[in-house]
Amino acid sequence: MSPQKRPTSTFRPTRRAVSTGAVAVPGLLAMAACGGSGGEGSSAGDDSTLRVVDYYNTPADDEVIQETLEAVGAEVGVTIDREKVPGEQLIQKVLQMSSSKTLPDLLMLDNPDLQEIASSGALAPLEDFGIDTSGFTEDILEAGTFEGKVYGLAPTVNTIALFYNRALLADAGAEPPVTWDDLKETAAELTSGDVYGIAFSAIATYEGTWQFLPFMWTNGGDETDLGSPEVAGASRLWADLVTAGSASKSVINWGQGDAMDQFKAGKAAMVVNGPWNIVGLQTDAPDLDWDVVIIPVPNEGSESVAPLGGEVWTIPQTGDAEKQKKAAEVLQRFVSAENQLTMGSARNTIPADIEAAETFAHEHPELATFVEQVSTARSRTGKLGPDWPTTAKAIYTANQQVLVDGADPAEAFSDAAASLG
Repeated sequence: MSPQKRPTSTFRPTRRAVSTGAVAVPGLLAMAACGGSGGEGSSAGDDSTLRVVDYYNTPADDEVIQETLEAVGAEVGVTIDREKVPGEQLIQKVLQMSSSKTLPDLLMLDNPDLQEIASSGALAPLEDFGIDTSGFTEDILEAGTFEGKVYGLAPTVNTIALFYNRALLADAGAEPPVTWDDLKETAAELTSGDVYGIAFSAIATYEGTWQFLPFMWTNGGDETDLGSPEVAGASRLWADLVTAGSASKSVINWGQGDAMDQFKAGKAAMVVNGPWNIVGLQTDAPDLDWDVVIIPVPNEGSESVAPLGGEVWTIPQTGDAEKQKKAAEVLQRFVSAENQLTMGSARNTIPADIEAAETFAHEHPELATFVEQVSTARSRTGKLGPDWPTTAKAIYTANQQVLVDGADPAEAFSDAAASLG
């Protein structure tokens, strides 16, 4: 959707702000990256240099992160020595650095991974440095919290919503779906020839679970009780869409990028996806007329609840109190409202600060729906902590059984719940 088009929805802050703690977020996808400048221990013994480790490698992410870090580093009086680690290798790399006492001064983590690293003792609570997080919502803060203490701050967050092809809906005389019944009806109406009504990712990875969560949570399902009728009901919705032919059977193999490719090519009239794919959508399909609405809900008036995505920035336990103090100064400036707006604009991600997010929605109407969806979004690790990955696997495994093997959703998720003990 081009910037001049009006959004379908507007921002409505619905979570209270928290004045102390830190922020953590979402996101969701680990991006592969190549090695950057510096390396392990490259700034050891040099109080004027802070070593930073992250996994950003795409131009939009890499450039604005580098520029912002360098700018705030200059304000603090330190040089930034940045190392980029491939996303799929980051956690193992961090654990190795922890055991060899070569942790960086600032460390970025995908927010679901924070619990594991914090539980290992590798991170310092941000309250130790008096970092101010006023303006961040409670749910965003929860994503960076381990055992009651905040360890991670995020400048921006993301989530998923429903993209739709405006021309295809107009031709069918259809409106963007609001409820699950609307979704099934509209998807069926838009399915014709080689065009499916909707695309989503039900792949057997964490992406498949990430895409399922809005339907599970909004239906009243909970990760602490996978055997509930509400969880099975959400899985049944997906099964109904595939069985009716409104969604391709290939959803079991599609990652989120694959699902978006179907939308770009005009092979899907709607797609569940995130703002990180907007730049590619605009580049690859410049003539496609599209818009975004929040994820449909079971019943009109229900609150749509999606997962928080994004990365958190942490201060590792390096044993160097002076450098930790400088790292805290850099982090505080890095996540300022002004920098949140700058990085959000460059990366199509949503500022974590409530007021900054509202400003962002007005300045970027094409992303206003994501601002609204973020305002009710939840942390994936808030209830289960370090146990979340095991449950996430149980969820995508059960959905594969439903969509591939034709298992009854209630039985598949009852088995998933039993597997967790």
